[in-house]
Amino acid sequence: MFQTYVSALSLGARGWIQMASFIIFGLLLFVFTFGVAAEFQEEKASRGGPILLGIIAILFVVSGPLVMDPSGIPLDQVTVHGTIHGLAGGIIFILLPISCFVFLRRFRADHEWQGLRWPTLVLGVIIASAVVLLTITSKAPNLQNVFKDWLGLIHRTIIVPYMFWLFMFALGLRRRIEQG
Repeated sequence: MFQTYVSALSLGARGWIQMASFIIFGLLLFVFTFGVAAEFQEEKASRGGPILLGIIAILFVVSGPLVMDPSGIPLDQVTVHGTIHGLAGGIIFILLPISCFVFLRRFRADHEWQGLRWPTLVLGVIIASAVVLLTITSKAPNLQNVFKDWLGLIHRTIIVPYMFWLFMFALGLRRRIEQG
């Protein structure tokens, strides 16, 4: 379990479940983006944040049906769909912590959103650190052997905190809408 990337769940007979989850998540995130854009209509973070969320959402939808290549596949056997999936995933992972920090700027400035300031900072740092660690350990040949059993855990250390942050953000947005 700690060795397997989340995308590897799309390989095999039940892979369609993981593909569907990427597509559904991307579509739901895209809808959420419209709610965020409606709430934050002023300042730079208000424009940049929803744009980042929209890009992440689109990349999830794009990468969903494109199955990753199995780990360790020789370069001469790499597929187009695996390459596109990998590029989309790489861009997603770069944008996840950036989106947290863009919204952190807004949360610090807006007293109504200051409750998300510290959780956003802490989770953003965790996500960014995990992205750097995953990038280094998955690209450096001498570290691949050391961390190969932990790459899936590092991968999830990016995804789970981000999903938790999105959940807290969505709850905050819902409260704001209900307060009217």
